[in-house]
Amino acid sequence: MAVAVTLSTASVYPQGVADAFEMAARVGYDGVEVMVWTDPVSQDEDAIAELSDHFGVPVTSVHAPTLLLTQRVWGKEPWPKVERAARMAKRLGARTVVVHPPFRWQKDYATGFEAGVRRIAQAEGVTLAVENMYPWRAGGREFAAYLPGWDPCELDYDALLLDVSHAATSGLSCLELAERMGDRLKHLHLTDGNGSPKDEHLLPGQGSQPVAELLAHLAARDWQGDACVEVTTRRSRGPDERRAALAAALAFAREHLRVGPQG
Repeated sequence: MAVAVTLSTASVYPQGVADAFEMAARVGYDGVEVMVWTDPVSQDEDAIAELSDHFGVPVTSVHAPTLLLTQRVWGKEPWPKVERAARMAKRLGARTVVVHPPFRWQKDYATGFEAGVRRIAQAEGVTLAVENMYPWRAGGREFAAYLPGWDPCELDYDALLLDVSHAATSGLSCLELAERMGDRLKHLHLTDGNGSPKDEHLLPGQGSQPVAELLAHLAARDWQGDACVEVTTRRSRGPDERRAALAAALAFAREHLRVGPQG
C-alpha cells in the first residue's frame, strides 16, 4: 500500500479551508488534514463534508484545537475538544486525530493524559497521534512548556506523530526520531527546519533536516501512515506562487517515497 501524501489546511493560511480543498484537488494531493481553528468552516462538519464531496478529496485526518492559538475554540476545556475532534474524524471518515501534549498550566488535563488519549481512541475507533513538540527558549534560557513532556517517545502513547519542523526546533534529527518512535509512528507532518528557536515549517528540502532520507526510510519499511504537508506559505505572493510551492512539496514527497498518486 502506497503512502498517502496529504495537505494540511494550515498550509494555505491565510486562506481558508475551502481554498485548501481546492488546492489539494488541483495539485493532486491524496487527502486533506483539517486544522480546527478560528475559521468557522474548520469547525463545521457539514461544511467540511460538502467540500470533500465537491472537490473529490477525502478528509484523512483532523487536527484537534489544542494549540496555543486555539485555546478558546470549542470552549476552554481540553478533553471535550479532543472528544469532539475524534467524533468529527469518525464522521468524516478520517482515521487520525492529531493532538498536542498539554501545556504546563493545564495540570488537570495533563494528569492522566496518556490514559485519556487511549480511552478516546478506543471509544471512537480512530487513531489519536500525539505530536512531538520542543522546549521553549527565551533570553538564552530553555524551559519545558509541556506536560507530561515535549518528547512523546518517553511516554506511554499508542500512536505518535512526527513533525519535522518541531524536530529541528528541538535540535533533533527527524530520522533518528523516527527510529526511536518505531512502530508507534502513525502520522507525519512533512515540513523542514534549520534549528531556529522559532517553529519554521519550511518546505521539505529547504531546511537542514534529513527529510529525503526520512521518507526513503519510511518507504523501505512499508510504513502505513500519511505524510501530511504542513508548511507555511504566508509569504507567497499570490495564489500561483502558493500553488507552485505546494506542488513542489508534493513532488518532493512522491519522489522520495517512490510512489505515485493513490488509485
